[in-house]
Amino acid sequence: MEWNRGRAEESSGDALGYVVERLEAARGVVPLLGRLSSLRKDRALIAMRDALWRRQGEVLAANGRDTALARQAGMDAARLDRLRLTEGRVQAMLDGLEAVTALADPVGEQIEAFARPNGLRIAKVRVPLGVVAVIYESRPNVTVDAAAIGFKAGSAVVLRGGSEARHSNRALVAALHEGLEAAGIPPEAVVLLDRGGREAVSHLIAARGLVDLVIPRGGAGLIRHVAENARVPVVETGVGNCHVYVDCQADLGKAAAIVLNAKCQRPSVCNALETLLVHREVAGALLGELGPELGAAGVAVRACPGAHAILSGVPGLELAPATPADWETEYLAPVLAVRVVDDLDAGLEHIRRYSTRHSEAIVTEDRAAARRFLAEVDAAVVYHNASTRFTDGGEFGYGVEMGISTQVLHARGPLGLKELTSYKYVVEGEGQVREGAWAAPAPVPG
Repeated sequence: MEWNRGRAEESSGDALGYVVERLEAARGVVPLLGRLSSLRKDRALIAMRDALWRRQGEVLAANGRDTALARQAGMDAARLDRLRLTEGRVQAMLDGLEAVTALADPVGEQIEAFARPNGLRIAKVRVPLGVVAVIYESRPNVTVDAAAIGFKAGSAVVLRGGSEARHSNRALVAALHEGLEAAGIPPEAVVLLDRGGREAVSHLIAARGLVDLVIPRGGAGLIRHVAENARVPVVETGVGNCHVYVDCQADLGKAAAIVLNAKCQRPSVCNALETLLVHREVAGALLGELGPELGAAGVAVRACPGAHAILSGVPGLELAPATPADWETEYLAPVLAVRVVDDLDAGLEHIRRYSTRHSEAIVTEDRAAARRFLAEVDAAVVYHNASTRFTDGGEFGYGVEMGISTQVLHARGPLGLKELTSYKYVVEGEGQVREGAWAAPAPVPG
């Protein structure tokens, strides 16, 4: 055990004791979770789904309390949208639990197997991670999605939601615990940390030996804080300064539909479009068509001089000159930065400079340009002629997701069941020993 109790005692003993107690409870059920059959896990997921269905009225009432308090505190519209639950969003959580139930269990899967000349048989087998902690803001649907996918992958899940969603998360976890207990699974398989403030987060991300992986989901500040201060492994997720580049060979009708979907379908999420790059040859035609539609959708535009000149006459469109900060901003709101570029090279250079390596798209009928874009852009997901809004575990067929990894190791893109496992080598022999005798080191002269 590498948890440094003495060092942590410098902070509040109450927060430390609370976090340690909850983490040890989660760690205690890891051996059981690792050996659960697929059938028992699926029955538990069904029971969790049924409990959430029965208690959805309580969940919506708790969420109403959270959103009322957040509105009184002056929370902006984008964050309120992420906090708010509706009957439709609860149904999406129920559907997610069903989808995860239907997926194949990755635990125990043999990734590869081979034999050595000496007769050893070596297999690479998927195993659970252990204790996975998720730190997130605003979005209470993460509570259910993370619990479902982590549990199916054989891990105990520790949830640290934002204080603005405290009542929602408590109601959701109460339903999940009811389902687990009905299936004969200890409720400690899903642990909610809802006390201790920022100190609790500090203890959580320092808990080597108690936490195997921490996944921060939220704004850039949260992710940066966890990545810079954690003493346990981290997978960074979520920050999405996503681009769509419309090439000179694009089908402009297709391009307009993709841009409007990527920006307007749900602006407050990480896979929404933030910056539109348009080839100079088609800028007038495309922006002339898009401008009125963006204005009608309530999207404010931050435009480079070229785009500003084209859009300045559009009635009802909120238009302002783009500043350097606009190119690096994840708005999570109905705001779109627009830049006219000379060619594909200029578009690629802009993306290289400002991308957060989440989701990037090109719209073109030129296959060579598409191949170059897809090969050169360094992002978790790259698209040709499709909206960035598809970067999602459900859309990829994973049921739900633990987040969207924007880093290279150990997983990238939507974190599904397989991405939430590790592996070990299982070696079987018949008494083999390694050849060669041990030799004492030669004495050092002098």
